[in-house]
Amino acid sequence: MLNGGKTCGARDAVVVGGGAIGLSVARELARRGLSVALVERGALGAESSWAAAGMLAPQCEADARDAFFDLACASRDAYPAFADALREETGLDIELDRTGTLYLATTDEDEREIARRHDWQRRAGLAVELLTADEARSLEPRVSTRARAALRFPRDWQVENRRLVEALALSCERAGVRILEHTAALSVGTAGGRVSSVETARGTIPAGAVVVACGAWSSQVAVSVSASEAAVARPDGGGGDAPASRGGNGVAAPRVEPVRGQMLCFDAGAGGEFARHVLYGPRGYVVPRRGGRLLAGSTTERAGFDKSVTDEGRAEITAHAAELAPAILGLKLTGSWAGLRPRGADDWPVIGPAAGAENLFHATAHYRNGILLAPLTGSLVAEMIDSGATPAALAPFSPSRFRRAAFRAVSNS
Repeated sequence: MLNGGKTCGARDAVVVGGGAIGLSVARELARRGLSVALVERGALGAESSWAAAGMLAPQCEADARDAFFDLACASRDAYPAFADALREETGLDIELDRTGTLYLATTDEDEREIARRHDWQRRAGLAVELLTADEARSLEPRVSTRARAALRFPRDWQVENRRLVEALALSCERAGVRILEHTAALSVGTAGGRVSSVETARGTIPAGAVVVACGAWSSQVAVSVSASEAAVARPDGGGGDAPASRGGNGVAAPRVEPVRGQMLCFDAGAGGEFARHVLYGPRGYVVPRRGGRLLAGSTTERAGFDKSVTDEGRAEITAHAAELAPAILGLKLTGSWAGLRPRGADDWPVIGPAAGAENLFHATAHYRNGILLAPLTGSLVAEMIDSGATPAALAPFSPSRFRRAAFRAVSNS
C-alpha cells in the first residue's frame, strides 16, 4: 500500500495525470503487457477533460495542412475503432456522434473565411461541402436567419467527453492499471541519468519509465537529479534559454500555461431536438447532446489557475451562441463551469522524450484538443515506450524542438 511513506512494487511505467490523455496512455501501456500505475492529484478526469465540449473537429478550425492537422485528423479517424474497443472492454457507450459539424458564416469576413477553407480543403481531397444559407437551414431549422452561407464537415464529429473518461478509467482498471486518485506527484527521481521513481504524497513508486501527462500542471512536476547530472541536463543544450521551466535541478520541463475556458449548458427538453449537427462559428459553438442538453462555449482567458465562471463570460458565450441559433435564448440555463486548457509555447502538443533524463516522457500541452488527440497520443506514446523508438508522427511535437529553436536563435544573434 502507498501509505506511511512506504513504497509499492516497481512498475514498468508510471503515468502522472488522470485526464483523457493520461488515461489513454496508461490503457495502451497496459494493453501492451506493461505493469502501470497512474497518479492523479485529484479525481480522474475532473479538470479540462470534464470541462470540454467533446468536439472532434480538426477540419473546422484548420487554416492549412501541417503536421498538427495530420495528427489531429488521424486521431479523429481512429475514434470509431477506439469507441468500439472501449465498449467491448467496459460495456460503456462513449456516445460518438458522427452527424458532422456546420460552420456558419454571419459576416462578410466569415464568408471570405469559409470560402478560403473550402477551397484548400477541397484541393487537399478532404470531405467538405459549401452550402447556401437555405441549405444550411434545411439541415438545421434553428440556424440564424443572419447566416449567409455554411460549410458542412461530415467527418468532424463529437463525443461525450465525460463518458469517455469514465470508459477509459474502467478500461484501465480492468487492464490492471493501479490508479491512485487524490495523490499528488511531488517529484520524479533519477539515478545514473535515467528515471528511477515517482515520489508521491503517499509514498514512492519505483518506475522504469514516467510519463508526465498532467495538463496545465505539467510544468510543476519536479525532477530530482544529482548536481553532476544537472550539469548535463541543461534545457538549452549549452546556449540560450528555452521556453521551458526547469524541473528539480535542471531537467527540462516544457512550459505549459493554463488557459481558462468557460462553458454553459442549456436544456432543450428531453423530448426535443434542438439540432443534430454541432453548430460552429468563428466566435462560438453549440454542441447538442442526448437528452436535450446543449453545450455552448467558450472563452479563452489567461487567468492563471482560477476556474471561476464570470458574468462577463456567461454574457459572451450566450451572445455568440445566439448568433448561431437565436432560439437558444429561450432555453433554461442549467449549468456553467470552467476548465483550464494546457497551452504550450507554440500552441502545439508536447509529446516525446524529455531532455536530460532517460525514460522520462511528456504527453501534455494538448490545449483545445485533448479529447480529440487522446486515442492517437495514447497509442503513439505506448509504442514509443514499448519499442524504445520515437514514431515519426511524433517528431514535430518533441520537447527538444524548444531547445533547437533556442539554439538557433542564439547562433543567429
